[in-house]
Amino acid sequence: MENQKNNSSLKSLIIVLSVLFALSLVYIYKLTTDVNFTETKLTTTLSEKDQVMKDLKDLKTTYDAAIAENTTMSDELIAEREKVVALMANLKKSNGDVASMAKYKKQYLALESKMKGLVVENEALKKDNTVLKVQRDSTIVVLDESKKSNKDLSGQNENLTKTVEKGSKLAIVNLKTSAFIVRSSGKEIATDKASRADVLKVSFTIAENSIAKSGDRKYYVQVIDSKNNVMGESQTERFSDKTLTYSFIANVKYDNKTIDLVKNVSAEKLVKGTFFVNVFDNGQLVSTTNFTLK
Repeated sequence: MENQKNNSSLKSLIIVLSVLFALSLVYIYKLTTDVNFTETKLTTTLSEKDQVMKDLKDLKTTYDAAIAENTTMSDELIAEREKVVALMANLKKSNGDVASMAKYKKQYLALESKMKGLVVENEALKKDNTVLKVQRDSTIVVLDESKKSNKDLSGQNENLTKTVEKGSKLAIVNLKTSAFIVRSSGKEIATDKASRADVLKVSFTIAENSIAKSGDRKYYVQVIDSKNNVMGESQTERFSDKTLTYSFIANVKYDNKTIDLVKNVSAEKLVKGTFFVNVFDNGQLVSTTNFTLK
């Protein structure tokens, strides 16, 4: 009887221990499952954080490239990039929980959408700038060509003006001087002896010029003897910054036709040697010659 009671107690203990063991196995299984779920959830969350950080970095790189193009949208692009940088800094500090990740994902998507719109607008602006640059370059080329043409025309006009001015000047030709003895009868006899000369006869021709301005002209004639003295009237006229001592003035009424002029210069006590004759138009030498008397 005693043995039966002991066996019954042992069986009861075994059953209780078996139940407890089964319950412990269930608890251990549940605990292990919860841990694995938590680890998986944590790993997944950390992976999402890294992905969002990578996406934000790519977004910043896109903005950096667009800003480097230096368009008129640069300020707006920089402002949006700063938002991305700020979000990256906040994400880095976060613990990566599900709620936070959901918030950061949402902010990233909003920034990405904004970026796509700005990039499209920036590309359109670049194309417009390219067209404007081409148009501007074409305009510059046209202006340069126009300036060159104007410069060429100005040069041609200047050359033409100079040619006209040069062509309109009167030419003094056939400048000659001879010595003469004057008889009491008035007859003139040519001589090459300085001591016998009574007058020097200066002659020259004003050539015909159809484009020259007609009207009164004044020529200053200078005759210099062998001793370097100015013969004749020996009067002085001032022209701008220089003075001219002349022998006589030849006043002419020019009408675009050829005019022959002859003028006598009194010769007294001439000394043999070389004599010089110069003709001036308003102080400018227009003809010169020389002759020798024995």
